[in-house]
Amino acid sequence: MNAAHADQIRLLEVQALDVRLSQASHKARSLPEHAEIDALNNDLAQLRDLLVASQTEESDTTREQAKAEQDVDQVRQRAVRDQQRLDSGTVSSPKDLESLQREIVSLAKRQGDLEDVVLEIMERREGAQERVTELTARVSAVQAKLDDALARRDAAISELDAEAATLTKDREVVAAAVPADLLKLYDKLRAQQGGVGAARLYQRRCEGCRLELNITEVNDVKAASPDTVLRCENCHRILIRTSESGL
Repeated sequence: MNAAHADQIRLLEVQALDVRLSQASHKARSLPEHAEIDALNNDLAQLRDLLVASQTEESDTTREQAKAEQDVDQVRQRAVRDQQRLDSGTVSSPKDLESLQREIVSLAKRQGDLEDVVLEIMERREGAQERVTELTARVSAVQAKLDDALARRDAAISELDAEAATLTKDREVVAAAVPADLLKLYDKLRAQQGGVGAARLYQRRCEGCRLELNITEVNDVKAASPDTVLRCENCHRILIRTSESGL
């Protein structure tokens, strides 16, 4: 394949722009904010799970406390009624009086036991409430950090997108001046060779594979017409001669 030497030099410009585009894309994928956001999202998910569990415990103990207090109130009311009967003098039978007194004593013990239960439930409820308060604050703090990381990531990506858009336009302008067949070969090689399809020959060394040409290869390059599109014998990339090729 032949192409004017000036067109081959333009191909190096296209390659330089493609490298910068690849670097911008890699930088966007490798932003430290990505890992930071993943870690914060993981922390946030765990904290939210703990918060839901604590909120559920708080709700359950609230209902449990209400039921226990209702049980205490029922026993208290029963004890009040029994005491009123005892105090009224309407119960005259010694046996009934003894039975009523035993029931009052039993109800008093039952009330005491139930009040202990209420206190135990209240302690558990207070503990759950404290955990809800603490976890809510922690969730808010991590969410704030996440929002900040997201904003920093979005700003960085926006900047890189703008850079990529400018580079893409510049590439379109330069590539339009390169012969179609040469550009097609370059794009094919670039896809095969990790993003580098054309390389400069610098001081008898291919800058694509970093290998120095042997004496036979150097003589072949010297003998070739300036319009001849050369290929590196080692990496097969398009090899472009410049004033610094060392020939």
